Amino acid sequence: MRKLAIRVLLPGLATLALTATGCSSTGHPASTDAASPVPVSPVADDSRHLDVTPAPQDAVSTAAVTRAEGAGKGAPVKSSLKVASYDPATRRAVIAPPPKGDSPAPSPSRDRAPGRSPDHSPAPSPDKPVAVGDVIASAPAPGAPDGLLAKVTEVGRQTDRGTEVTTAATPLSSALGDDKADGKVPVDPAAVAVEPLMKGVTLSWAKSQGARFGPEGAKLPLGNLRLDLNAPIDTAPDAPVSAGASVSGFVQLAPTVEFAYDGSGGSGPRSAFLGMSGDWSSQWSLKGHAAASTGAPKRIPFAKLHSSPVIQVGPVPVVVNLDLTCYVQVEADGRVSLDVRQDVKGDFRVGGSYATGKGWTPVSTSNVHSSPVKAEVSAAGRVKGALGAEAAVGLYGAVGVSADFAPYLRGEADVKASASTDGKTAVNAAWALYGGFDLSGQLHLQLSLFGTPVLERRIPLGTLNREWPLTAGKSAR
Repeated sequence: MRKLAIRVLLPGLATLALTATGCSSTGHPASTDAASPVPVSPVADDSRHLDVTPAPQDAVSTAAVTRAEGAGKGAPVKSSLKVASYDPATRRAVIAPPPKGDSPAPSPSRDRAPGRSPDHSPAPSPDKPVAVGDVIASAPAPGAPDGLLAKVTEVGRQTDRGTEVTTAATPLSSALGDDKADGKVPVDPAAVAVEPLMKGVTLSWAKSQGARFGPEGAKLPLGNLRLDLNAPIDTAPDAPVSAGASVSGFVQLAPTVEFAYDGSGGSGPRSAFLGMSGDWSSQWSLKGHAAASTGAPKRIPFAKLHSSPVIQVGPVPVVVNLDLTCYVQVEADGRVSLDVRQDVKGDFRVGGSYATGKGWTPVSTSNVHSSPVKAEVSAAGRVKGALGAEAAVGLYGAVGVSADFAPYLRGEADVKASASTDGKTAVNAAWALYGGFDLSGQLHLQLSLFGTPVLERRIPLGTLNREWPLTAGKSAR
């Protein structure tokens, strides 16, 4: 069989927090609805609407306290108290008083009887700044790197560091009560910690205030971060040295946290939403004679990213946890030498939406386009290359939504040779290239942190796949 080289050039083508633990008594099919929480009919209430904004710098060292008021319906107030330490094994914390010169935050005055709260919990006193039944929402603190959302069950002794308390787990609804909140908060790219998993990975970012970092920082739109990669991948055993396989390119994104809560339902939230969205762009190339895939496609993680942004929901600091693992995935049959490049731009949105009577419903949408692609495939065979990211978003260290977003390029080539008795030979070749993306994921049990019923099982987002033809052709010799 003669080796046939096919080159295709393509034109451009068309206080507390957001907790990831909602629940539902019944499963729901995956949805591609881009809507936020499902609207429900209005009812008369005196709910406040809380702004959702990036937390101020001092929020990382302060907490919000929701005072004990019958059925946990106290109003959250910003406090100068701090969580000096926390032991997750015993759920004991030390609450430090405000610095000298600062006065403790006032308690809300919802008809509280002097010295006692309506649920008969002792009201806080100057020497004991919190009382049994109070809910504490804190930004990251010693012993609680993902922040703390807990109810005080016992107030202990005073120490030189502060007041010792015992706490219990509590849902977000106990902190926000019957208030409402919704908003989107961009993630500060400078606050993202990056762990390279192979050589050849570099980080760049551009903050919204104009600060820039990294070799590509000056080129980035504000609010974006970028990972560049240049690394070898497994090469077919029989490939010549000149056909060594490698991957290069970059991933650029601007993630945003989306949060909504409506507690006017009385016994629990009427609606809620937790998710992540953002713009995505990538440019990547695969070259050389890639090794054959055996079993599952070969996934090569090249960097892990983590961020715990603190968003401010009214007076309550809410800690959101974001984790991304960027990877290259290659599927090949070991027979193809390739030189492909693809530029991808688009957006994505994943999350979970809750409404009374419907439970939790997955949300997954994406709009992706590929622009000029160059591909050269030698010999017959198939190859598929993706540069994607596994993402997880949750609250206070509990994962609520996970997703896998993978734009890809897929190519196929088929070469057949024939010979006749008169000595003539013929070679027929057919090829096709496709662009596309896969988006999948699931909602997790921890979404019950919102105060909704516990999920009986994880709910899949459903697999969203889009594929479009880039080019195809035939030739004969």
